[in-house]
Amino acid sequence: MSGEPALADLSAAVLARGGELRAGGTDTTARQRSGISPGPFTDLGGAGGTGGTAGTGDLHGCTPLPGGGLRIGALTTLATLATDPRVRGGWPAVALAAGSAATPQIRAAGTLGGNLLQRNRCWYYRNPHVSCLQKGGTDCPARQGDHHFGVVCGDGPCVTPHPSTLAMALLTYDAEAEVHGESPRGVADLYGDGDRLFRTDHLLPPDRILTAVRLPAPWPGERAACHRATSRAHAEWPLVEATVRLALDGATITHAAVAAGGVARVPLRLPEVEAALIAHEATPGVLAAAAATVLARCRPLPQTGYKATLFRDTVLEALEQAVGPPAAD
Repeated sequence: MSGEPALADLSAAVLARGGELRAGGTDTTARQRSGISPGPFTDLGGAGGTGGTAGTGDLHGCTPLPGGGLRIGALTTLATLATDPRVRGGWPAVALAAGSAATPQIRAAGTLGGNLLQRNRCWYYRNPHVSCLQKGGTDCPARQGDHHFGVVCGDGPCVTPHPSTLAMALLTYDAEAEVHGESPRGVADLYGDGDRLFRTDHLLPPDRILTAVRLPAPWPGERAACHRATSRAHAEWPLVEATVRLALDGATITHAAVAAGGVARVPLRLPEVEAALIAHEATPGVLAAAAATVLARCRPLPQTGYKATLFRDTVLEALEQAVGPPAAD
């Protein structure tokens, strides 16, 4: 539309003014209120075209792709993803993840891009009076302090898990991220292996704009589940969460994709679980053995030992939900 700023102009504004981009504002507003992110903020809500290939500037809604895939604009709300019939029917893990995140109020305002690029929930980072690596400090106070919500996998400088539920789900689809002015990259490349995520929570520079996510065609007849382990029923960040996609031929698992959140500095794809599932029958014993493979990657901190068994149990619950109840005799 005439008068809408181009994405290149918004990128230039961030470079000139500093600060950061803002989408739905659910995280940036909270950080601004607490005093840890003073801005300035450059709003994406009125962004228009990119000045490049037609259609690449569309930040809202879902568009079919050649070959059966789906493009989801970065400003599409979580509420839309959770209820869109195309997403629910073709990419159920994305719909389930979006519908499980946060509260209805936040899902109505929070966006796909904002969920992928949000900042962590560490209480030391969120306290404006405490120095930490995330704010330019020299150490991680959570490592020596209260870290019972911390990581159970990895040994990087920062011990706070990445909070993105949507990133976890997108990993199971090998989804690609569109960034304005760049070639598409895997969603996993927004985070790397986690070793570099101690000054921030993603690797996208402040002036670069995530425009969309691209999903490949789904598996025929795929089934999915998302399970979160929380300390209370509503409006709680998960201690551990898992997303599962499966395809079965009779009782035999032909395809599997499994990912977890809340356990590491980055959302994790779990190839060891997948390998223990594919070409095996979906029996309780196979599911339990597959879930147990995650224990080998756990390196608990003094206060996160409980997360190892919770990690295993959360993956198992998601697997059982995806397989579904046994058929009646």
